[in-house]
Amino acid sequence: MHVAESHMELALQCAANVRGFTSPNPPVGAVLVNDNRVVSTGSTQPAGGPHAEIQAINSAGDLATGAILYVTLEPCCHYGRTAPCTEAIISAGIREVHIATNDPNPIVSSKGIKQLQSAGIKVYLGELKDEADQMIEAHSKFILEKIPFITTKFAMTLDGKIATKTNDSKWISGESSRKHVHELRSFSDAILIGINTLLLDDPRLTVRLGNDSQHYNQPLRVIVDSNLKVPFDAKVFSEPGKNLIATLKESEKSHKIQTLYKNTEIVIVPEHNGRVDLDILMRKLGEREITSLLVEGGSEIFGSFFDLHLVDKVLVFLAPKIIGGSESLSPIGGRGVDMISKGLTLKNLSHEKFEDDLVITGYVARR
Repeated sequence: MHVAESHMELALQCAANVRGFTSPNPPVGAVLVNDNRVVSTGSTQPAGGPHAEIQAINSAGDLATGAILYVTLEPCCHYGRTAPCTEAIISAGIREVHIATNDPNPIVSSKGIKQLQSAGIKVYLGELKDEADQMIEAHSKFILEKIPFITTKFAMTLDGKIATKTNDSKWISGESSRKHVHELRSFSDAILIGINTLLLDDPRLTVRLGNDSQHYNQPLRVIVDSNLKVPFDAKVFSEPGKNLIATLKESEKSHKIQTLYKNTEIVIVPEHNGRVDLDILMRKLGEREITSLLVEGGSEIFGSFFDLHLVDKVLVFLAPKIIGGSESLSPIGGRGVDMISKGLTLKNLSHEKFEDDLVITGYVARR
């Protein structure tokens, strides 16, 4: 591996270390190198805290002068919650900056680079760009469209089933796959299910990764519940983190839930075909600065998201099991399409094994 790429790889690892904690800012990593030696690293802190570049500069002290900076995202050049990173880089006397990818924010894009170049700093762009783009994929969509980046994930058998005809689904995937799902949750601002999944499974919808779970992000739990069927003793009410229940109208029950459970917000959403309008719900989540949403099911919710072309990324946990049965549940409900040629196509496919399960990841190709 080229020396510059090895330093950028370290910067990407610094970014990965804070995934789930920086929203609505993207996770960014920075590395300062002086005299061929890494002198400091930095990672974006929670919103309002220092950016990765500032952390690295502050940690390096005098060693920042004459150093080379490797950063996964173009340094900001405007005043937001914090001062511009470009000004700090210039003031620190850094002589060279390597940037993995441009900032998608029109306020910054290419302007940060030009500001550094105008100060006489050499700038190199594009080392490990694909990896850096993936790291900020949620931020990129949110900053341009003001709605979350939406990932659907489901586990299914080789014959394409997510539950038996009796609705039994525990467990299709193995323990290693389920641990990975908790990691995915910890990277997400919010996770979403429909009311049928809650009534059937009463899930906790939390991040549970052993004894260190308290150190992980607990995403907002979003429950789509058009007619407010959620029972008062649902587990989500007593779990750490917050709930948002999307329903069609205010009621005595909605007021009582919010009175009883301070971690729960009821949001009234206009209806579409008698159900919560998911397009409007996504905009409401965007207004709350939810940049990434993990949709966990069930079949009808998945179908609605796919029918409305809301999905950006798909993860399928494929287990080496066969259920059979014409009444067993398939992962995607909804209307579907009437012609194969109209079906959604996935691109940029990748796969990974978790014990006996195969996890396939792809991005929805936009027509």
